[in-house]
Amino acid sequence: MPKIKTSRAAAKRFKVTGTGKLKRMKAYKSHILTKKSQKRKRNLRKAAITDAANVKSMKKILPYL
Repeated sequence: MPKIKTSRAAAKRFKVTGTGKLKRMKAYKSHILTKKSQKRKRNLRKAAITDAANVKSMKKILPYL
């Protein structure tokens, strides 16, 4: 059976937690930060767990993660 290629773009963006969940960073923290409140920017720093609706497709493109 041939090996499956890992999506390198996704591999750089997702990590697996100890319990097997996919961890990701939040979007909207790269530019145009002056109009965003401190509270909003602070909450964007924290990592989030990938939503259950997307996990199946993520596992497909990250077969060895």
